[in-house]
Amino acid sequence: MRFFRRTPKVDDAPDAAPVAAPDETTDADDETGDSGDAEQIATADVALAAEDEERTEVALERTKRSWFGNISKIFSRGNVDEELWEELEELLIGADAGVATTEKILDDVRARVADEGIKDAAEVEEALKQTLVDLLRSPEGTGSLWTDNGSGSGSDAAPPKPAVILVLGVNGTGKTTTIAKLAHAYKTEGRTTVIAAADTFRAAAIEQLKAWGGRVGADVIAHKQGADPAAVVFDALEAAESRNADAVIIDTAGRLHTKFNLMEELTKLKRIIARKQPDAPHEVLLVLDATIGQNALIQAEAFTKAAEVTSVCLTKLDGTSKGGIVFAIADQMGIPVRLVGTGEEPEDLAPFSAEAFVEALFR
Repeated sequence: MRFFRRTPKVDDAPDAAPVAAPDETTDADDETGDSGDAEQIATADVALAAEDEERTEVALERTKRSWFGNISKIFSRGNVDEELWEELEELLIGADAGVATTEKILDDVRARVADEGIKDAAEVEEALKQTLVDLLRSPEGTGSLWTDNGSGSGSDAAPPKPAVILVLGVNGTGKTTTIAKLAHAYKTEGRTTVIAAADTFRAAAIEQLKAWGGRVGADVIAHKQGADPAAVVFDALEAAESRNADAVIIDTAGRLHTKFNLMEELTKLKRIIARKQPDAPHEVLLVLDATIGQNALIQAEAFTKAAEVTSVCLTKLDGTSKGGIVFAIADQMGIPVRLVGTGEEPEDLAPFSAEAFVEALFR
């Protein structure tokens, strides 16, 4: 999994290489070396993308078996009639896409069918696929790290250093393990991370995060239970600066969306972060549990009001038969899904690809 899919520029290198004497290196040698490096990176990216798609497909197996697996049966009949549209509506709502989002999807597909004069069921299926992909890609997102649906930084510009990621979510969503997986992903790229254990409210939260930090090789900055979370964040940012870390991942208490005082705390954390880095946090990542269905929308709305969520990580996708909630999140909240949890191991985190997600549902 790569978050920085680009060849480092000369300006990004810590120390500029000395200029070679005329008889040491030729321009042709440099071009050959650059070309070889680019080919190696491209090959590695293709391999990693294939691994991510495979993990996503495996995670969606229950959703396919329960709901989306019936799509092929609907279109295999070959008839494009009102019964087909009714069955599609039932399928999408049953997969937790939601009533409003389902209506939007079907209206768009119907419009495509009418505009293009589609009469073949197989072509209607392709139109549905494209509509679903377009829906998932529609949220532009306001974060500055993951700007192209999970395929990397989306830019040749150097990423901010340290990149500051504020992670939110209620207890039980898999927030702590997602932070560990994220740190692991950075480490596999040769990047260093500092984790701020700012969940000082929940018993054993600090110990749990320290254990994960040790497992994935990330530094964890922590205070005692009950300490001021803002102080933890400040110290973590100081540590990241002194250690020249690439990213700071900030854990927060698993606050319930009904607790106003805890939501206010998020505002305070963002003020502390901005004092150190005016353009941070660069991503506010909301971790949502795919198994809770439409309740995820309620959580997303509450957290967005409190902290301007920029991206979503959908966890436990492998444990639900209703992966359609991803469409409702993109449509109703306008927040891009950037990451998906595909299992319990440190490597089980995949960048979200709209195309790969939809294709996996239809296979």
